Amino acid sequence: MSIAENVAAIRSRIAAAAGDRRVLLVAASKMNGAEAVREAIAAGVDACGENRVQELVEKNAQGAYAGAPLHFIGHLQKNKIKYLVGVADLIESVDSEELLRLIDARALKLGVTQDVLLEVNIGGEAAKSGFDPAALPAALEFCGTLSAVRVRGLMAIPPAAEIPGASRPYFAAMRELYVDIGAKKYDNVSMDFLSMGMSGDFEDAIREGANMVRVGSAIFGPRNYGTSASTGEG
Repeated sequence: MSIAENVAAIRSRIAAAAGDRRVLLVAASKMNGAEAVREAIAAGVDACGENRVQELVEKNAQGAYAGAPLHFIGHLQKNKIKYLVGVADLIESVDSEELLRLIDARALKLGVTQDVLLEVNIGGEAAKSGFDPAALPAALEFCGTLSAVRVRGLMAIPPAAEIPGASRPYFAAMRELYVDIGAKKYDNVSMDFLSMGMSGDFEDAIREGANMVRVGSAIFGPRNYGTSASTGEG
């Protein structure tokens, strides 16, 4: 199937899972070239997501993302912040107060406001990045002290599911956090986006409350390497 046909099929599946709720489709284009990204945008994806800063920089120079918002969805290293702030419309994978502080400093220097999501390690996995749920209140209070960072919601990657449906409890726990944080109305924080769900589980994520999903292989076809479960997209 073509990329356009894949996007149409995914849109149908999203609609069936979401009912009358709007869910944003982020095309996770890791290891796919600029032309494939352009095809996905032409097919109507809501945004493009890149996992690797180098790929994002290279494809952006080729005009690959014209016509769609650009998200960074991979693990963010401190020395890569300068390539993303003011370039990515949304950095989905902010996982520490130190990163928040550095992003804020860079955004202030550039005179921009950088939108971010806070990544939550909802499964408590040592090998994955993200805030521990118990640490979120302090992080959210810290966000209120920032001048050039705007928190727009939460992102999560649950533990790899061995059987269909196994991720739903983690998605449900994220939904509870999302609702609770929204009700508390922290300064400089709005719960606009709950980004969770990838190619293998986005329907479960939507049923549990996701309004943004990151889909890669189901749009672009399988990649020729091992699992992407810890990379932010799939």
